[in-house]
Formats: sequence, structure tokens, C-alpha cells
Amino acid sequence: MAKGLGHELEARTLDGLQVDLVHKGLIRCRFLIPKHLSDGDGNWHVGAMATLIDVVGAAAVSSFAGHIKASVDFNLSYFSTAKIHEEVEVEAKVVGQSGRLVSVTVEVKKKENGKMIALGRQWITTIDTTQPSSSSSKL
Repeated sequence: MAKGLGHELEARTLDGLQVDLVHKGLIRCRFLIPKHLSDGDGNWHVGAMATLIDVVGAAAVSSFAGHIKASVDFNLSYFSTAKIHEEVEVEAKVVGQSGRLVSVTVEVKKKENGKMIALGRQWITTIDTTQPSSSSSKL
């Protein structure tokens, strides 16, 4: 993959995401599905949906625990589809913590009727920035 292409793909996938609410461990957004994120049937592509769930979930964890390191478990359940130009609501909520592992759920629902489209569940590792680093700087 060309250098920077991953960030470009992520940016195209999230283009138009509107953040409505941010609290510690909670983020609520809305998203109007653009045509370039559709599959051959005019539905929101599940890969693009997974990217959005991953990023919004990570943002909720970051608002709760600070710096994140990596997703160590990522589970998605798809319940229905959404069409291009349809508006959806995305809510990510931290639901648990065990040491440096933080659990978050992300619900994606149709804005019009609240019908569940997808549910994401993640465990994300965090970085403890309160402890001094054991390695010395090479600068």
C-alpha cells in the first residue's frame, strides 16, 4: 500500500461525519452516507461501516482513557442495511475497563426510525502516560 494511502482511505470513509455530543467515554455522531461508500446494490459498504465503527469507538476510548495503542478484539454484528443518502446515528460508549484494556460498544442506527443497522464491540489497549518511560530518549 502506498505511503499515506491508509489515512486517505480513512479520511474518505469518514468524510461528512458530524459529531453531536462528546462526554468522557461517550461520543454521538450522525452521518449521511455518501454515494462513494456504496456497494453495487446502493447499500452502505460494510467495510466502510466497519472503519467508521472502529474510529468512533477508538475516539470514545481516547476521551475516557487518554492515549490508545491498538484494538485487540473487534466484533461486528450487522442487522440491516442503509442506503446512500440515508442519515444514520452512531453512538460509542465505554462499557468496561480491566487494567489497560477498555471495552467500548458502538451502535449504528437509522436516524429516521432508530432501527439498528450494526453493533460493534471492541477491546482497546491504552498507554499509561502517568508512568515514566523505562527507555531513555536517544535525542
